[in-house]
Amino acid sequence: MVAFVLRRLIVSVFTLLIASFLMYLLVAASGDPLSELRTDQSPARAEKIAHRIEVLHLNQPVPQRYLTWLGGVSGCVIPGRPCDLGRNLRDQDVSSLLSTAMISTLRLVTFATVIAVLLGISIGVVTALRQYSGFDYTITFSAFLFFSLPLFWVAVLLKQYLAIGVNNWYSDPRIGLGAAVVLSVLSAVTWGAVLGGDRRRRWLVRGVAGLATFAVLVYLSTVDWFARPSLGPALVAVLCFGVAIGVTVLVAGLTRRNVLYSCLAMAGIASVVQFAVRPFLEDPRWASWTNLLLLALVAAAVGVGVGLLLGGLDKQQAVRAAVLTGLGCGGIMVIDILLRTVASYGRLVNGRIFATIGSQTPNFSGSFWQRFLDTGTHLVLPTLSIMLISFAGYSRYSRASMLEVMNQDYVRTARAKGLTERTVVMRHAFRNALIPVTTLAAVDFGALISGAIITETVFGWQGMGRMFVQGLLATDPNPVMGFFVVTAISVVIFNMLADIAYAYLDPRIRLS
Repeated sequence: MVAFVLRRLIVSVFTLLIASFLMYLLVAASGDPLSELRTDQSPARAEKIAHRIEVLHLNQPVPQRYLTWLGGVSGCVIPGRPCDLGRNLRDQDVSSLLSTAMISTLRLVTFATVIAVLLGISIGVVTALRQYSGFDYTITFSAFLFFSLPLFWVAVLLKQYLAIGVNNWYSDPRIGLGAAVVLSVLSAVTWGAVLGGDRRRRWLVRGVAGLATFAVLVYLSTVDWFARPSLGPALVAVLCFGVAIGVTVLVAGLTRRNVLYSCLAMAGIASVVQFAVRPFLEDPRWASWTNLLLLALVAAAVGVGVGLLLGGLDKQQAVRAAVLTGLGCGGIMVIDILLRTVASYGRLVNGRIFATIGSQTPNFSGSFWQRFLDTGTHLVLPTLSIMLISFAGYSRYSRASMLEVMNQDYVRTARAKGLTERTVVMRHAFRNALIPVTTLAAVDFGALISGAIITETVFGWQGMGRMFVQGLLATDPNPVMGFFVVTAISVVIFNMLADIAYAYLDPRIRLS
C-alpha cells in the first residue's frame, strides 16, 4: 500500500508540473495584464504600470515567471516554507482569497457529490432489482431528462418555483385539501412503485400510503405545524426505532437476532438520552461543532459497547449496526433541533427562509443553530442544481453495473447455496457493482469543481468559480492558476483514493 501511494504521488507530481506549465503558458498568452493601465489618464500612470510589472514579474520571460510562481506554490506543500500563490491585479494576496473561496466551493461540491452518490446508487440498485417495472421506467425517463437539462436552466427553475414559491407559501404555511389530495396521490404512486410486488400488493400499498399521507398533511395543517415545526420526543423515538430496523435489514437481516437486539437497544438508549441531549445542545453556551463531534464519538463508543455486549456470535456486524444506529439517531435529534429553530430564523430573515443568492446572509449574527440553518438554506438550491444533474449519471451507472453483476456465475451460485436474497444482493452483488461507480465519483468530483463556475455565477456564490471567471475576464493570471492548482490536486487525490477503494471492493486487486 505504501509503495503504491508513493509511486502514484511521484507520477502525480510530474503530471501536475507538466499540466501547470502548459496552463501557465495559456494564461500568459490570453491577454495583457497591463491593458487596463495603458488607457489610464491619471498622473501616476507610469508608477502604477511599474508596480504591476514588479508584482506580477512581467519583466521576466514566461518560463522564468512560471519558475518564480512554482517556487511560491511549493511552499504550500513543503513544510517550513511560506505558501505564496502570488498577488492579483489589485495587489491582494491570492492565497488568502483562495482559502476563503475554496471553503465555499468545496462545501458546495462535497454536499452535492455525497447526496448525488448516495441517492443515485440507492435508486440505481432498486431499479436494477425492479427491472422493467413502472418504477424502473419512471426513474430511467427522469434520469435522462435531468441529464439533458442545462445546469443554469435548472438553477433558474429552482429559484423561481422552489425557493420563491416556498417563501411565498411560508407567509401562511397551510396545505389546502386540493394540495393534500395531489400530494397523497403522488405518495401513493411512489410507494407502490418502490415496494413493488403483485397487483394486489401494489394497490394495497398505494391505498395505505395515500390515506396515511392525506391524514398526516391534514393533521399538520390543522395544528399549524408548518409555522412551528418540530419532531417531538415521541416521533424522535419512533424514527430511531425505524432507523434500528432499517440498519439491521441492510447490515445483517432481521433473522440475525443479536444484531437486531443491539440496534433496538441503541434506539432505546437514544430515545431516553434525547431528553438530556436536546437541552444541552440548545443552550447557546454549549452549542458548537466541537460538542456535536464529541457527541457523535460518544454515540459511536456506546454503539461499540452495546454491540460487543449483545452481539453474541455476530459481534462484528452488531458493532457496525449499533454504531450506525447511534449516529442515525443523533442525526434525527439534530434535525429536531433545526426544525425548532425554523420559526425564530424565519423572523430574522423576514420569512424568506430559502435563500436565492449568496452563500450566507450578509452580517447575519444569530445563534449557532440559526447560523447552521442559514448556511444550510443557502446550500439547498445550488446543491439541488448540481445533484439533479449528477444523480442521473450515478443512477444509470449503478443500475447497469448491478444488472451485469446479478447475472454473474458467483451470484447464481450464491442463490443455489440457499442464501437469502438480501445476502446475495448486499454481500455478493452490491460490493462488486460499486467498482465502476467509484471511478465515476472520482472523476466527477473534479468535474463538479469546474462546473461550479456556472452554479456560483447563477446563485452569486463568492467561491473559486467566481474568482476564476473574474480572473479570466480581467486577464489576472494568479487567481486563474490558483483555481487550476486546487482543481488539479483534487482530481489527483480522488483518483488515488478510487484506486485504493478498488482493492477494498475487489480482493483480487493488489496495490503492489
